[in-house]
Amino acid sequence: MIKAVLFDLDGTLLDRDTSVKKFVEDQHTRLSSVLSHIPKKIFAERFIELEQNGYVWKDKVYQKLAEELAVRRMPPGELLADYLTQFKHHCTPFPNLVSMLNELKKKGLRLGLVTNGYGVFQYDTIKALEIKDYFDTILISEMEGLRKPDPLLFERAAERLNVKTEECMFVGDHPKNDVEAAKNTGMLAVWKTSPHWDEAEAADYTITDLSELNLIVENKVKAVQPSK
Repeated sequence: MIKAVLFDLDGTLLDRDTSVKKFVEDQHTRLSSVLSHIPKKIFAERFIELEQNGYVWKDKVYQKLAEELAVRRMPPGELLADYLTQFKHHCTPFPNLVSMLNELKKKGLRLGLVTNGYGVFQYDTIKALEIKDYFDTILISEMEGLRKPDPLLFERAAERLNVKTEECMFVGDHPKNDVEAAKNTGMLAVWKTSPHWDEAEAADYTITDLSELNLIVENKVKAVQPSK
């Protein structure tokens, strides 16, 4: 029986592609005195290419941008500092995020969040989405000393929710770090489709919209209820 639902953050609850695009365009506008010699479209596109869907940290991204696009009037470290303080103002949720979490809470399910990333930065994102209070536990890789797909991180999340991994459903967008890793610990794995990957072969279920998750949960609960 499913007693808990665990989520990835970036690309699953946070529409990261939209958020990054909004931020980088706004950064170009706000820092026009430094960046105006670079067309906004080129600055935004190269930033997105270099950061590789978040898997390259921004210190390296800004260093490369400074070299390639001749950013001379502001050090890469200051551009990074601007990212760290301003990104949270552009965090965009996927549709139906809050309504989906509300429905799961109404069902009495325990909720958890398991994300790779830096502690303060990820907490700022969670707060910006206004979803922190929905979760019974939040695990961020920097603070845990573990990163997905390490199975210990998934097992730790289940332990903190006081459930077995077999009683958990995990929802994520990365085929290996989320879906396959969760499945390997005994969790039911749900793939939230992503434009960055074609498929997730290990997934038990696939969703394109967060609202679809409630139906999956309802069906799993009904399946274990004794017939009258």
